[in-house]
Amino acid sequence: MSQLADHLAQLTGHRDRDVLDTTLAAAIRDLLRPRRVAVHRCVGDEGAQRWLTRARLGAGDAAAEADPVWVELESLPRLEDFPTRMAALAQDGPVVTLGESVVTVFPLATDREVVGVVEIESVVAIDPEHLRLVGSILRIYRNFQGLLDYSERDTLTGLLNRKTFDEAFYKISAAAHRDAQLAADRRLEHQPQHHFIGVIDIDHFKAVNDSHGHLIGDEVLLLLSRLMRSSFRFHDRLYRFGGEEFVVLMRCGSAEDAGQAFERLRANVQAYKFPQVGTITVSVGYTEVLAGDSPSGAFERADKAVYWVKAHGRNRVCNLADLLASGEASDASKSGDVELF
Repeated sequence: MSQLADHLAQLTGHRDRDVLDTTLAAAIRDLLRPRRVAVHRCVGDEGAQRWLTRARLGAGDAAAEADPVWVELESLPRLEDFPTRMAALAQDGPVVTLGESVVTVFPLATDREVVGVVEIESVVAIDPEHLRLVGSILRIYRNFQGLLDYSERDTLTGLLNRKTFDEAFYKISAAAHRDAQLAADRRLEHQPQHHFIGVIDIDHFKAVNDSHGHLIGDEVLLLLSRLMRSSFRFHDRLYRFGGEEFVVLMRCGSAEDAGQAFERLRANVQAYKFPQVGTITVSVGYTEVLAGDSPSGAFERADKAVYWVKAHGRNRVCNLADLLASGEASDASKSGDVELF
């Protein structure tokens, strides 16, 4: 029991979701001593979802393996390629298959939905007592995930909230710094990737609230968040900063790639018919995350591009670097009497 208590204390002691999944796999591995434990998540749009491995631990492994954070969706295995996992997604309890080894698959759920599976490969079938034990651990995991969602996600849209932004940004900034150093030393073995921050602002949103009321305004915000999820990749980080302001952190090969992603969102929003409101548009500004950047510094640069867009007709996407290169924006603080809402 003391070992179980230690694992539960460790499981609920983390706020980093990547570490949380690894801790879950390690706890089950240490308690059951199976051949292998893995945590797999469902990612991608409905109808084209894939399996993302969040943690995989063998009996003698010192550290867990996992798919890269920025892995391309198309490189991951399809859901239908693993029928046992698919069966586990559809039911409350574990699914067991027999072969050269015994594979037991538990559904992994949050308060809102089933998001993946825990897959345990063992020499013999797991006895009923240990099945109940794993089920109890997963319920604790589910409850703790719910607490994290409550503290880290916007209650209306379900997107990440502002207080989670800084930690994620510093991870990206550190990666940018590391790539810059390797490129300078000519030790970068792959084409360097770039990270970008984009700020998205709904045009004339105050008029929506004034004309239709705040309930309709909230519905616009909720529907926009859904358009964001369908317009960006599963690993892009989407935030609501408050009001009608949204932020995206993404990793791309170039500024042009990032611009295409933001333009896809802009076009999707313009084409969508919002109930009772009709057409709305968004103004988008973005900038590259540089080595040594601070969250506020990068945000202000992207926000500067948004202000320029709003001063020049709205419903556009602009990269601050392009505005600086053309002389249409400067590094000075933004100013002017622009009506922003």
